[in-house]
Amino acid sequence: MASLMILLPIALVFFGLAVFLFWWSVGNEQFEDLDREGERILFDEDTKPRNSAPQPKRDSDNDA
Repeated sequence: MASLMILLPIALVFFGLAVFLFWWSVGNEQFEDLDREGERILFDEDTKPRNSAPQPKRDSDNDA
């Protein structure tokens, strides 16, 4: 019975935290566009990768 006196308030705090985080995420529009992330994986990106720029030649490359 003593463990119930400890675990019940802890469970209520976790429940309150979960409810608070849910309402915070709804208020910050986290659930507005649920389809975008599911469709994003299906399409290629139109932009080039970051590492596609030519690398400058180093001086040590010409020391042969």
